[in-house]
Amino acid sequence: MVNRKVVLGKRLRGSGELTPLGVRPNIEDYSEAELDLLRAADTVYYPSGLYEAVFLALGKRVFPANSNSFLGDKIKQTALFTLLDIPHPRTRIYYGPGKAGRILRDFPLPFVAKVPRGSSQGRGVFLIRTAADLARYLEQTSPAYIQEYLAIDRDLRVVVLEGKVLHAYWRIARPGEFRTNVTQGARISFEGIPSDALQFAEGVAGRCGFGEAGLDICPVEGRYLMLEANMMYGLQGFAAANLDVYALIRERLSKRSLHAPYSP
Repeated sequence: MVNRKVVLGKRLRGSGELTPLGVRPNIEDYSEAELDLLRAADTVYYPSGLYEAVFLALGKRVFPANSNSFLGDKIKQTALFTLLDIPHPRTRIYYGPGKAGRILRDFPLPFVAKVPRGSSQGRGVFLIRTAADLARYLEQTSPAYIQEYLAIDRDLRVVVLEGKVLHAYWRIARPGEFRTNVTQGARISFEGIPSDALQFAEGVAGRCGFGEAGLDICPVEGRYLMLEANMMYGLQGFAAANLDVYALIRERLSKRSLHAPYSP
């Protein structure tokens, strides 16, 4: 029987059911037999940004859903959260000349400025305390992505797979650092993770249609705010808990069977 499920990326490596073909730079790099598998597949797992649009155009399902289209794009994510009424820090995007004046009219200092596309691990995120800080930021990127400053020392990273929590942990910023990224020195903690925060994260993933994502959320004044969805999330929190992320993903997906119909 022809296998109707095909894996390209490495997330399902070690699966006894499917063998990852790997993401190859040219479609011609696949053998004719492998191309036949791709042509016959109804679902392609982890197709990467290189091939996701190709398989969607061919009428195939991809997993994880809504991943590569929102990968590293804060502008798209902000629009999605706003349209879905998902609580999110006040954010505006500025285009064209005269941005500095408009930004300073709209946001009191300090505020946060980010490189809106392609930045990760806390790089491209700036705390703007003065007009000079803003001028330096605007020299680096356009459009400008401006967000209210939240006086928090931690956020919660919740990794969600198919609408259910896979793992969660606090990221606690080091003293004097406003960013909570582990790569910027934040500490990982598993203590006191509130169950309603996990429910909030599952609700966000379900409403956004994210098949797999690392969601960053924070408690502010008695409610949770959605900060960002990370499609290529770090694995330090899994390592700190002695968890094998690949085994967890294989186990979770195999429970509903890779051969069962997939609904994003």
